[in-house]
Amino acid sequence: MRILVAEDDARLAKMLRLHLERAGYLVDVAENGEEALLQCEAHHYALVVLDWMMPVHSGIEVASRLRKDGFEGGILMLTARDTEHDLIHGLDSGADDYLVKPFQASELLARLRALSRRQSKAFVPVLEYKGLKLDVMSQTIHYEDTPLDLTRREFELLAVMLRRPEQTMTRELLIEVVWGIGADITDNALDALVRLVRKKLASTGAPPLIKTVRGFGYRLGDDNV
Repeated sequence: MRILVAEDDARLAKMLRLHLERAGYLVDVAENGEEALLQCEAHHYALVVLDWMMPVHSGIEVASRLRKDGFEGGILMLTARDTEHDLIHGLDSGADDYLVKPFQASELLARLRALSRRQSKAFVPVLEYKGLKLDVMSQTIHYEDTPLDLTRREFELLAVMLRRPEQTMTRELLIEVVWGIGADITDNALDALVRLVRKKLASTGAPPLIKTVRGFGYRLGDDNV
């Protein structure tokens, strides 16, 4: 099962996706209410996160439509509205809970954990690729049975690539994930970090899985991809 995040602010949607994937969820993103409804028709979601003020169809409209169509998963509404009338309206539309902007990632995750307790397949505790294993609960990475001794930044780099294996990731995205949005980090710093992670992977006997995509970024994959 997956989580759908419907949010028209591209920057916020990217960060929500990264936080949720880092916590072990499988995440799709929709840019507006119409796309959210189409995604829900195509996939079975355990949880749906809806922005109240989306274009085309609002979060309220999407939640109401989903419930009329028999959607039984959890719905969390993201809203800048905080009056009692507005919040009651959101819950009456079919939302199970709401979160008022701005909010902390930890609060979002806590609300989703509460909603997902009955949705056992929404959470993926271990991610694996070519012998690499990311244990989300213990926040450790192994190659086969050998643990990798990684710094926080090395872990963040390899973890985000493990969540999207065989997908080329831009330098900009990797820098945002590892150092944060707006960090004044050069490409040389990212390249140096990649070299350190490659060296530690090689020390465990792992093949060279981090590939350079010239002019773009990096990809986790083998030469046959």
